[in-house]
Amino acid sequence: MSIGFGPSPGRNRPFAADAAGTQARRSRASVRSAGLLLGLTLLVAAAALSLAVGTQRIPLDQVWSALFSPSGTENDAIVRDLRLPRTLIGIAVGAALGLGGGVMQTLTRNPLADPGLLGVNAGASAAVVTAISVLGITSFAGYLWFALAGAALAATAVNSLGGGRYATPVRLALAGTAVNAALFGYVNGLQLWDLNTLDAMRHWSVGTLAQRDVSLLLAVLPLLGAGALIAFALARPLGAIALGDDHAHALGARVKRTRVLAVVSITLLCGGATAVCGPIGFIGLMIPHAARAFCGPDPRWLLPYCALYAPVLLLVSDVLGRVVVAPSEIEVGTVTAFLGGLLFIHLVRQRKAAQL
Repeated sequence: MSIGFGPSPGRNRPFAADAAGTQARRSRASVRSAGLLLGLTLLVAAAALSLAVGTQRIPLDQVWSALFSPSGTENDAIVRDLRLPRTLIGIAVGAALGLGGGVMQTLTRNPLADPGLLGVNAGASAAVVTAISVLGITSFAGYLWFALAGAALAATAVNSLGGGRYATPVRLALAGTAVNAALFGYVNGLQLWDLNTLDAMRHWSVGTLAQRDVSLLLAVLPLLGAGALIAFALARPLGAIALGDDHAHALGARVKRTRVLAVVSITLLCGGATAVCGPIGFIGLMIPHAARAFCGPDPRWLLPYCALYAPVLLLVSDVLGRVVVAPSEIEVGTVTAFLGGLLFIHLVRQRKAAQL
């Protein structure tokens, strides 16, 4: 029998396990990075589709010429004056709604939560209907700041009723449900009382990218940018909160401050997007829920996925609305609501199958 003085095979097992774990993490990071690159490619393709497809289809080479060497043709006017603003607004609004949804679902630890849970859509709608009925404001530029202020006030009310710095996901959800019900009751009552308000309100409340000027986007772009910066800065503490408050405290996260800043971020992102385009539902629900299946729940990956893939969905939905009933048009808010309904049906069927 020989006696060996080298390392035993058992002692090498932890090192082998560490090496395997490192390799697995690198592989996951590579796959996630590839997913971000794919999202960027799809976003460019969706933007090109939005510029080229509509009632009048324009070849991509003419789209390129209209953007970079216009000659004053009708196609140049369509691309530059109508479709380019629509596409830019779709990219910014889609990214804002996707980021807001990702933050909201992580904050509440609910994969089916929607930014509207904070009262953003209800507050914006209540402010706009008040501006139309009481103050007689009829322009989109006039709606803008009322919608943004209403969204902010409603989100503040929900956060306060939910406990402020001591809010919990359950209390936020209950407070949001109560505020939404009250505000939408007010909106419906005022619309029924004043038919002129109903007629004016329907052009905003349907949720659309059409007939929106870039000046509206430029007005809220600083707010959207601030909301995005806050969201990305909160990625690590939000990941800790997703594990539960006790774990978050153990990991050194400042739970109360993170929760308040997350509400601020959602309000800026979704309030600004709603102010520009009206309430567009389900984008903030569908994209984070789908992205989580590919990149996992870590907000450091989830939020960039949401920022890239949400505008892809919004632009493609807008193009579908243009071509399905051409030469008429279905507003993008209607298309996303239909797609969101299909997603809910799919989720319900999955859950039923899992219970069998």
